[in-house]
Amino acid sequence: MKYFMAVCSLLVMGAIAAQDYKGQLVTADGSPLEDAGIFNKTNGQHSHTDGTGHFVLDRTSVNDTIYFSRLGYATQTKVVHPEDLQQPVRIVLNENSISLDQVVLVSEVNALSRLVDVDVKTNPVKSSQEILRKVPGLIIGQHAGGGKAEQIFLRGFDVDHGTDVAINVDGMPVNMVSHAHGQGYADLHFVIPETIENVNFGKGPYYMEQGDFNTAGYVDLRLRKSLQNSMVSTEVGQFDTRRFLGMFNVLEQGNSSAYLASELYLTNGPVESPQNFNRLNILGRYRYALPGDQELLLTASHFQSKWDASGQIPQRAVDQGLISRFGSIDDTEGGQTSRSNFVVNHNKNLNDGKSLNTMAFLSHYDFELYSNFTFFLDDPVNGDQIKQYEDRMMLGARTVFKNNTAQLGSTNFKYQAGIGFRYDNVDDNELSHTLNRQELLERLAYGDVDEVNTYAFAGAAFKSGKFTFEPALRLDYFKFDYVNKLSELYDNRSEEKVAFSPKFNTIFSPTANTQFFLKTGMGFHSNDARVVVANEGEDILPTAYGVDLGTILKPVDRLVLNATVWSLFLDQEFVYVGDAGVVEPSGKTRRLGLEVGARYQPFEGLYLYTDANYTHARSTEEANGEDYIPLAPDFTVVGGFTAGTDQGFSGGLNYRYVDDRPANEDNSIVAEGYFVTDATLNYGLNNWTFSVIVENLFDTEWNETQFATESRLFSEPNPVEEIHFTPGMPFYLRGKVSLTF
Repeated sequence: MKYFMAVCSLLVMGAIAAQDYKGQLVTADGSPLEDAGIFNKTNGQHSHTDGTGHFVLDRTSVNDTIYFSRLGYATQTKVVHPEDLQQPVRIVLNENSISLDQVVLVSEVNALSRLVDVDVKTNPVKSSQEILRKVPGLIIGQHAGGGKAEQIFLRGFDVDHGTDVAINVDGMPVNMVSHAHGQGYADLHFVIPETIENVNFGKGPYYMEQGDFNTAGYVDLRLRKSLQNSMVSTEVGQFDTRRFLGMFNVLEQGNSSAYLASELYLTNGPVESPQNFNRLNILGRYRYALPGDQELLLTASHFQSKWDASGQIPQRAVDQGLISRFGSIDDTEGGQTSRSNFVVNHNKNLNDGKSLNTMAFLSHYDFELYSNFTFFLDDPVNGDQIKQYEDRMMLGARTVFKNNTAQLGSTNFKYQAGIGFRYDNVDDNELSHTLNRQELLERLAYGDVDEVNTYAFAGAAFKSGKFTFEPALRLDYFKFDYVNKLSELYDNRSEEKVAFSPKFNTIFSPTANTQFFLKTGMGFHSNDARVVVANEGEDILPTAYGVDLGTILKPVDRLVLNATVWSLFLDQEFVYVGDAGVVEPSGKTRRLGLEVGARYQPFEGLYLYTDANYTHARSTEEANGEDYIPLAPDFTVVGGFTAGTDQGFSGGLNYRYVDDRPANEDNSIVAEGYFVTDATLNYGLNNWTFSVIVENLFDTEWNETQFATESRLFSEPNPVEEIHFTPGMPFYLRGKVSLTF
């Protein structure tokens, strides 16, 4: 009889072994937790919750040990019982202070984003300019007093304002195709920093969801779905700076919630000619969630900004005493811009590990910018001021189907597939020669752009022991149309192109605290419609080839280390120079790099981090010594620490270092590096927080952006090519008071 019972027991255990483990993760008040991690410590399987808090963890057996983790919540451990495999479980995670203990290095290709989430939670961004700095190795610079989008540097790319980094907010693209100022222009100033939930990112062309602009990498910001508390704050500082913020819960009833956020920012900046800068942001978000079924997010936002700028100044003018570092040659520069967005996000739980995620957006954008980079080089009488202008309507949608419980014979795997489109209608895309922002002297380029990008992608994840293999393929179709309105006859040029981008990523996770990865993939260098038609369809989307080999290690609970060696090769780059209205081919390029980072939390209330990046970037078709890629950073380091808790004293210090780098192809002109330190001191008392924020704590003299430019001053007989720069912020003190309720 006992043998019969043993056989029956084995049969029963076999029936319930290696089954799907299903359930939902919620907060203490019953709200679903999205993107929480579920990790099977016994066999290495992992999963994440969807927008409704549901998950499916396949190949789970009785007595397996499961981790449930999410930043800001205490990690739970549960041993699987037989009944857990018969019906869904419900796991409640309780809020807790942010800790590296909550990070589990599961087998996912962008696991490093989980660590940066800790950076964001422990040291929130204090301004829109800081958002992109949260990405390890990404350096930014502003050269129009906060009005223009920041200049971006990543992995040996001078990305300009976004040409080779794809930037999204809740799935809505930020980069502007065929922009008046240049391809990929990405103005993130419509985002209110306090509304950011996390910063998701990846480097290289390895991600099937990312297409256009994803060469050096991508950044995807996620905004808060709801507010835990309402908040108001006011900020006053040097240079006539004032900032006012309000975030209010306006609805919390049943399955519905909504909040409003608004920001007003005013400053004159440290320059001698006041910037008269003002920016207004308004955001409203409504959330409707049916527990266990679906979630709907409706987001509307509006942003507008206006400013004057002192522009980039030549080093010789400062050396000769003609102007100070904060002076100007032409202080009539400046501009105005606005963007209005409406975004719909819908997540549907289809049960059995399947989900459908849909996003759609509509955006209206306008832009007007006045600049003068060469002063009196081309027009010795009126000067070289230019105007760049456009009026744009942008719309698109995307749908992604995910299945975490697929089977192929006896093989279990996960897959996802998606389709989408984006359409840009740009009217009156203009480059003109102007005088004092008032008089139109000559139109240099003037036309309408229509650009369509439709795409599809599919990928799978196969797990074999401790290995995960992720093959994927992306297909992009582009149609470029440009109407030249300066032509006496109707001149409409059109080109089409299809790009295939295969990816294959391999992850080896021997433990929950160790990950090794090999990323491989192809992408393409984004191109401007005006480049495409001018080049008559040749080399429309030059291929990018990338390889990353790296590791993330967690040797102890509160220490995480990462290291990556990588390479990226581009077939060709055609650049539309918006400031001159010309097309410049730059040939084939090769970039090799090493990235290392560390995050350490010796105890609750102290968090330290650092990231160092080295890049060797060269053109492959130029002679040795003449093959430098202008302004490509070769060595950068960022880091800092935060200390304290919400109540009582807290604060932090952050630093960033950029080495000297070539400003032209033969390195005869050098852009000087810098080391800048920022600091914050807070005091929390009940619902009040009093803060002191200091940028450039040691009052370092540094140049935020630098260019090798040929220019001529009014008094000069001949032009001179040298460094032109925008001075970095000097010692900058602000005070802030916040109240939550």
